[in-house]
Amino acid sequence: MFWYQQPPRNGLKLIVSSASWSYNSYENGYSEAKFEVNREKSDYTLLTIKNLTLKDEATYFCAMSDH
Repeated sequence: MFWYQQPPRNGLKLIVSSASWSYNSYENGYSEAKFEVNREKSDYTLLTIKNLTLKDEATYFCAMSDH
């Protein structure tokens, strides 16, 4: 499972990738302290953004891969 952020008038930025068999992998500039991912099932995940500020204004997308 992959979570992306798309700020207004900008391209997609990968935040975190999550696999059911391993830990979450955060991209540079992103951390679990701000973007918490809960993956209780292999086909379900929840992204929680903590302590929202105006800088967090964006559209957030998730994507899934069979690999």
